[in-house]
Amino acid sequence: MAVFQYRAVNQEGVMTEGRVEAGGRQEAFRQLEILGLKPVGMEERSDVPPDAEKKFPEALKRKRVSFQALENFTRQLSSLLAAGVPLSRALHLLCKEASSSSARERWKEVHDLVIDGTSLAEAMARAPDIFPRVYVAMVHAGETGGFLDLVLGQISDFQSREKELKSRILSALIYPIVLLTLACGVLVYLMVFFIPRFKIIFAGFGASLPWLTRLIVALSGAVIRYGIFAALVGVAAVFLIRKFLRMDQGRRLWERWLLKMPVIGSLTARFAMTRFCRMLGTLIGAGVPLISALRVARESIGNQTLVDAVDTSVERVQQGDRLAASLSGCPELFPSSVLEMISVAEETGRLDKELVRLAQAAEGDLDRQLKTSVALVEPLMLFVMAGFIGMIFIGMVIPIFTIQEYIK
Repeated sequence: MAVFQYRAVNQEGVMTEGRVEAGGRQEAFRQLEILGLKPVGMEERSDVPPDAEKKFPEALKRKRVSFQALENFTRQLSSLLAAGVPLSRALHLLCKEASSSSARERWKEVHDLVIDGTSLAEAMARAPDIFPRVYVAMVHAGETGGFLDLVLGQISDFQSREKELKSRILSALIYPIVLLTLACGVLVYLMVFFIPRFKIIFAGFGASLPWLTRLIVALSGAVIRYGIFAALVGVAAVFLIRKFLRMDQGRRLWERWLLKMPVIGSLTARFAMTRFCRMLGTLIGAGVPLISALRVARESIGNQTLVDAVDTSVERVQQGDRLAASLSGCPELFPSSVLEMISVAEETGRLDKELVRLAQAAEGDLDRQLKTSVALVEPLMLFVMAGFIGMIFIGMVIPIFTIQEYIK
């Protein structure tokens, strides 16, 4: 992530300066747009002076806050504000009641920034490792519209559903991952410990081995000789790939490739549509204007290729088009049936409720698709694992009959 120094004008017309972390200039401009700032100048900074981030020193930035702590913070802050507690007092109470020292210190930093006159959204934006861009954007919308407590409650509900959906996806993938790990472990054991013993026995008879056995023995020897080197190369490759994927170009390439994959592509698009519809319906229901809600909701998609497609829809809505017509330019996310339901909801004035209902229906479809995909993958993985192990077994058994004939 690069650091960009910016000068911008806020909604009150006051010039302000600061830094944002982003994968590129376009993403940095988008973050400023979410915060309601109009950039005047921006430059990438390769140097970060020691005193540049006094409010969030590096020692604090390294202290992680759990997702559960963030969810509790959001829900409790919403309840305190709804009860009429001032924002600074509410933040102070949450600092004292934090469940961990790291959370307590991070909440205190936010509290101190708010006391100094910084808006809550801007204070949270200075800690991107804790508060995602979507979170900050929703808080900014709530502060601007005067319904911060309601937006925070919506955020906590959104976090709960997001956590539940991710846990269901993870639980569905656990068994295939265990199978794959077990298959790799069995193959490594056979290649490194099992086959070399048979190789010694075969060499003692001096018999000519079948081609399958020779191939398996050769692969076993290659694994023994170059296995460690191959593992080191694999680790280095993973490190380089992860570094490349953190770059804006690499992330876009990876996300574009994901969308083109047969099964994973449709699941990714469905998951993105679920998040977008739920976020947009939540914001509209909270009273956020449609344009602002679209700008915030597009950040929840999580796939930059789809975000770019939705950007065109935002521009069309600004020009006066209806939401359903503007979203028709992104068929990867919105099928024709979904667009028709959104169009009817616009005409009847039930857009917020219909978007949330669509998100719930899409979430159910995603869960069923995921279970079906996993149900198909499990026997396929078992078949492949049994095929490899069976081929090795056959390759080791055939020479026994050959050697028996050779002895006769």
